[in-house]
Amino acid sequence: MTFRTSHGEFPETGHAINTLSNIDEHMTDLVTFGETMLRLSPPQGQRLEAVSAFDVAVGGAESNVAVLASRFGHEVRWLSRVPDSPLGRRVTGELRRHGVDPAVDWAESSRLGTYYLEHGAEPRGTEVVYDREHSAFADVTVSELPIDELETAELFYTSGITPGLSAAAATATEQLLREASAADVRTAFDLNYRRKLWDPATARQTFESLLADVDLLFAPERDAAAVLGLSGPPTEQATALASEYDIETVVVTQGADGALCHHGDEVFEQSVYETETIDPIGTGDAFVGGFLARHLHGADPADALAHAAASAALKRTISGDQAILTPQEVQAVVDDGGTEISR
Repeated sequence: MTFRTSHGEFPETGHAINTLSNIDEHMTDLVTFGETMLRLSPPQGQRLEAVSAFDVAVGGAESNVAVLASRFGHEVRWLSRVPDSPLGRRVTGELRRHGVDPAVDWAESSRLGTYYLEHGAEPRGTEVVYDREHSAFADVTVSELPIDELETAELFYTSGITPGLSAAAATATEQLLREASAADVRTAFDLNYRRKLWDPATARQTFESLLADVDLLFAPERDAAAVLGLSGPPTEQATALASEYDIETVVVTQGADGALCHHGDEVFEQSVYETETIDPIGTGDAFVGGFLARHLHGADPADALAHAAASAALKRTISGDQAILTPQEVQAVVDDGGTEISR
């Protein structure tokens, strides 16, 4: 069996996908880097400790962003390390289905990270249990990744989850950001702090070493305060991040209070779109994916923010980690309302 992608046909075997000789030489719009896991969820209303069957989905911050950008018409590659096993092929096959080109290092005798998600309902919260230590990705090294197209990409993206997974992953993240920056490839980074992975002080030390090579930063308001120590209104956080780390564009997300973008001498604000929530997991990734997709199309910050907010709202109506959306659906939400403010 072969899989047809935007780069040609690939056989459904592990190691053959690592071969780039048949890939046409052209610029990739977006390259992302990170771990993708299997998500195991009990049916709605059932508990993890009593479930007898799980719903299975594929999810990871950087691949979620890759999927949405691909669905919005961009050429996208996802860099990672996965086990050469049916589970690894489950992940790569899912990404190909959405037009993403998996550029992976296939690991032998290793494991795929998983996480368990038990949906809550008031007054019981949602429970997430990670099982990702010692996964194939934890031992990732840049030298084993097929990064040929990185230097010709338009944009490179990763998130703060990735360096928190292991020392090797942190080293690889730093190297890839540095290589992209050295090649004049624009870089984007989402702080995306996860307290289950590391403490704020350790995360801050790592983030500060990475931000010198970041051109476009996404920073949840709570992460900017808890990890980087930037208290005060979101506008002040964005200004401080842009100034202190010499970052061209800073987007600060504020949950239900919307988001803002500091770019040049202007600040753009965006409210949230009303939505019914079926599954909130992946909302932040949908926001980032929507913003980057429009950014790659040359949109201004106000337009990118509006499409980011609309993508995030629509994601909450969809089960699973990935925002399975069309550009037309997102545009319809944007056209129907929303608030952008430039000052």
